[in-house]
Amino acid sequence: MFVAPDPGRARLRNSLRAVVGVGLAVTVAELAGLSLTASITGGLAALLALFTVLDADVRAQRITTALLPVAGFPVLALATTLHGLPQARDAAFLAVVFAGVYARRWGPRGHALGIFGFMMFFVTQFLHAVPAQLPELFAAVTLALLSAGAARFVLWPIERRTPPAAAPPGLPGAGLARPTTRQAFQATAACGFALAIGQVLSEDRWYWAVGTAWWIFVNTASRGETLVRGFRRVLGTVIGIAAGLLIAVPLHGAPVPTAALVAVCVFGIFYTAAPSYSWMMFFVTVMAGLLYGLLGVLHPGLLLLRFEETAVGALGAALAVVLVLPVTTHAANDAWIQRALHCVRASTAASLDRLAGHPHADPAPHAAELELLLGRVRMALAPLVHPLSPSRARKARARQVLALLDDCAREVHGLVVVAADPQASHDARLAAACWRVEAAVEALTAPQGAPEPNAARAPAHPAAAEPALAHLHGLEQALTALAAPLRTHPRAPLAAAA
Repeated sequence: MFVAPDPGRARLRNSLRAVVGVGLAVTVAELAGLSLTASITGGLAALLALFTVLDADVRAQRITTALLPVAGFPVLALATTLHGLPQARDAAFLAVVFAGVYARRWGPRGHALGIFGFMMFFVTQFLHAVPAQLPELFAAVTLALLSAGAARFVLWPIERRTPPAAAPPGLPGAGLARPTTRQAFQATAACGFALAIGQVLSEDRWYWAVGTAWWIFVNTASRGETLVRGFRRVLGTVIGIAAGLLIAVPLHGAPVPTAALVAVCVFGIFYTAAPSYSWMMFFVTVMAGLLYGLLGVLHPGLLLLRFEETAVGALGAALAVVLVLPVTTHAANDAWIQRALHCVRASTAASLDRLAGHPHADPAPHAAELELLLGRVRMALAPLVHPLSPSRARKARARQVLALLDDCAREVHGLVVVAADPQASHDARLAAACWRVEAAVEALTAPQGAPEPNAARAPAHPAAAEPALAHLHGLEQALTALAAPLRTHPRAPLAAAA
């Protein structure tokens, strides 16, 4: 629960760079003589730029970072202008929610721009910004994005040395079945519910309910994923509120210790985002309490209100995914598992071509894509392996699928390493083993009712001098074993459509 793998210390370096980028943004804003409100806005803008810009190459990341003001400034101006017009403000906020989610259909860039636009509206509510503050807010965001860009592309260009893998494209669909379209309606409905009930609880802090509903829909694809994410958000918020009572309230907004703890929270947000949504929300909640302390409005009752608004937002998200264009967990499981299996086959075929001497064959991109797809599979199966999942049998099958897919990934990476060796040889046994792997994948991805893959015919213990054959044998065994959990009775499916 407390230690997660960090290959190459990528998360550690990215988290430390985030602290540098956000710290630089706030420092520059303070040196420029901007107000505390503007400095906080700049710090949040820098955090968002470093957190949400996830394009597949450095050039695309630069372009997306440069485009953030195009999405953010009009929203910032709109939100501050409508500050004193509650009904128009609420309608505009929901329009921004719909557009922000809908923009995800344009990949990582649309995803980043949509989040940035939404958060600019959210920040104006958080800070109660008014039109007279717009010039310094624009200046703060501009300086923040320049600072974040300097940290990312000049001071610590991590991606230049280790290019990020491309994010897997979204699941297919058309019209209302398209994931981005469906989620845009779901998120808007959830945020509308959160906005209405949140304002009943508080006329000043209702936006936390809307923010909760919005963020629950980020990187989720099914009903189960969304419900689990809502639970984890509430859990992280509760723990963060308890920590805020012990840490943020006694500080009374003292600048130096507050700034130091905010830096710790920024690090925690980035370091825990991938392995644990609950821990990330813990750090977000503590940071929010610290910022309220700086603004001089923090008290225990405010933290209790934060919990209530978070619960309302989570409830809104839960109702939306159940009632508005729902997609079952099983449907999402099936789609992502099949994508991962096809990627296994592509990696195997490319490795075989490389071993056969084809100069342009490169299995490495397929192996990198497989890791990303397995991440999506883990998210899709998270509702079934969650401690609160009521079905023990389905939980056991889900865990078995995850373990076997991890075995597949391990064998694929081993095969890629062997294929990269110029001294590695190729013979007819490798081709036969590769064909068996492809046949196993085809059997697993065929419609229900198709025959299951045959048992492995490779030698039980390939010689140590034949590492490629050993990896193919292990891959074939894992794929054969996957037939049982994936071909379960339709009444209790794991990867079949519900």
